[in-house]
Amino acid sequence: MMAVERVADMTLDELKTLIDEAVERRLEGWLKSKDERSPEEILESIRKHRWTPPPGTPSTLQMLREDRDR
Repeated sequence: MMAVERVADMTLDELKTLIDEAVERRLEGWLKSKDERSPEEILESIRKHRWTPPPGTPSTLQMLREDRDR
């Protein structure tokens, strides 16, 4: 592809090629970082790492209202 300095100077085919290449790079990066665990393993990990706030902890809504009222 010819080096073009501005998108406005690109032909429609050049722009489509640029977009296709950008999407392809993103997909390749996503596929490389994909989690290899099974859905069951992922759910078990979520269960193990779940945190429940202690009783009496304000809800997020309460915290937002307190912050707003300051």
